[in-house]
Amino acid sequence: MTQVENVDYTAKSSEGQPVFFEAERLRFFRPLNSARRELVAACLRALFDRLHGPTADYAHNLTREALRELLFPVVRDYQSFAAEEGGDDELSAPEADDPHVLVSMVIRALLTDGWLEQFADRTGLVTAFRFSRPGKLFAEALWSLDRPSRSRQRNMRGCRNALEAALSERGDAHDLVDAYEYAEKVIEDLTDGIDYFQELVRHLMQEASARNQWADFGEFLERFRRDYSKQLTIENPTSNRQAIVQKLESLRLVPESKFKRMEQQLRDVAHWAVKEHTGASVYDWLLNRIEDIVDAACQSKQPAFLRAMDTYLKRVNGLALQSMMLRSGQTRHAYLATIQKLAESSEEEQDRLLTHVGQFLAPAEVRLLDPASFKLKTATQRRKAVTVSIRPRPSREERLAAAVARAEAEAFSIPNEEVAQRIRADLRVFQHPIRVSAMPTATARDLIRAMQAVEAARSDGGADLVVKKLPTRLENEFYSGNDYEIALKK
Repeated sequence: MTQVENVDYTAKSSEGQPVFFEAERLRFFRPLNSARRELVAACLRALFDRLHGPTADYAHNLTREALRELLFPVVRDYQSFAAEEGGDDELSAPEADDPHVLVSMVIRALLTDGWLEQFADRTGLVTAFRFSRPGKLFAEALWSLDRPSRSRQRNMRGCRNALEAALSERGDAHDLVDAYEYAEKVIEDLTDGIDYFQELVRHLMQEASARNQWADFGEFLERFRRDYSKQLTIENPTSNRQAIVQKLESLRLVPESKFKRMEQQLRDVAHWAVKEHTGASVYDWLLNRIEDIVDAACQSKQPAFLRAMDTYLKRVNGLALQSMMLRSGQTRHAYLATIQKLAESSEEEQDRLLTHVGQFLAPAEVRLLDPASFKLKTATQRRKAVTVSIRPRPSREERLAAAVARAEAEAFSIPNEEVAQRIRADLRVFQHPIRVSAMPTATARDLIRAMQAVEAARSDGGADLVVKKLPTRLENEFYSGNDYEIALKK
């Protein structure tokens, strides 16, 4: 791929202020305000996926023929999507009914209004296409809306680990910048979650039908399993806040030599921080910014995220209960069906139907319970019930028996880590594998250790031990079974 030339995209007004709508960007959003705006948005998503998506082909530039082949299926699928309020424009002209002509119109509109730009492909000696810088940024926003988050939910831990790296002897300014970026991504993830739940609630209010909402609820469950469960546990800002604050305090107390080195490095690698910082030191400003971001995540964003999730779950729960009640009512009686039929019938039909229903309701019999069948409990009965419900305190003999039973259980319980450590020490002393049949059984603890040796060697505590089953059997006065050989891994 040819080297992209450096282009200055920042325009300045006569007063020196940056101006966006100037030159080729004068009508930048015109394609997205046309009658076929949905088609244009779909074309921009397809272009971004081809040029910068996960399956982008970076080995070949996008020529005019390849661009037409890419956009033609999209135009054919979205050709019927036209907004009535878009007005008359070139994309709604009569000749735009032909998909091939419409593809050419879309390409021309994107080039004219600054979304795409042409450049010379020196390898193939042809003209190729690419996004302009603002076109790429806005197209990425459209492309990202319908895609799941690519965050691995490690930003909080990443911030903490980056601060730990900055504290080490080889720590430098890049570690501090990484910690700042991780902290910003924590806020972004929580904000995306809040927006997601608010959008689900809006969708729920617009289409208050349980049948249409189960797909959204299924997507929420998948996101909760993949992302939100981590945000509420290992990535919880509240649980990681104390560790991050402690590391920030340690960084504020670094030796003067390291402080000067980090300050100089920050001024070299973080030009944005040099422009935005307040105070004498960029180093101190960056540490304060990280702490402010983490505090904001704990005090505002995390509670707002939980409230948004709770609101959505309550709405879905209410909709599900309402649906169940309606379905239960329809199966128990035909009142709802009758009311619906009345609403759809004419006036004469309503009179006939109501007369028919009234004949069945007239002989209805209402029975009341006999008040004499209800008896209130006396004060003695209520006091006795309270006395029985209170758990009696154990006696001294019962507590002593429980303590003896617990001591007996602990006396014949040896942790696997202790058994594995003892086996490991014997192997280093004897310098050869040990058989279970050769292990001592003189005392009760030795016997338990021998019976537990294979289990301990195969557990996590014996990860460096190898267990081999032997063809011979183990026979002694206490137990019998297969014999095993235990050795250290080589």
